[in-house]
Amino acid sequence: MQSHPFGTQIRAADIQAILTPLAGWEDRYRQVIQWGKQLPALDTALKNDANKVNGCEVSVWLHWECQGDAVLLAADADARIVKGLVCLVLAAFHGKTRAEIAAFDFDAYFTSLGLAQHLTPTRNNGIHAIVSAIKAI
Repeated sequence: MQSHPFGTQIRAADIQAILTPLAGWEDRYRQVIQWGKQLPALDTALKNDANKVNGCEVSVWLHWECQGDAVLLAADADARIVKGLVCLVLAAFHGKTRAEIAAFDFDAYFTSLGLAQHLTPTRNNGIHAIVSAIKAI
């Protein structure tokens, strides 16, 4: 499993603490893109149809494995903003148990970040497709 800081060093609470005080959408957008730059590219062998998330406007791949009770996630996307949005998802779910994943209210979390109203409907649908894929694990 490829290592990344999301869900370990950067958690959902950290994302909220950083984004909440930012004044406008453009500052939040820049921060999300910066997080996306911290996400390592998924190994080419894992960018396959089995790992591709259906329902996303751009290509998104999600790979997972279990280590004990923890679900470890790796993901990648072929668009900068989507790669950053994937980081927000990983911060919420990587390293959590299946029960913690099922119990996490992603809609409340995402709404609290002040991003949903600035994304296109297809991008919002894509984020929810990624979350649904994770919750289906």
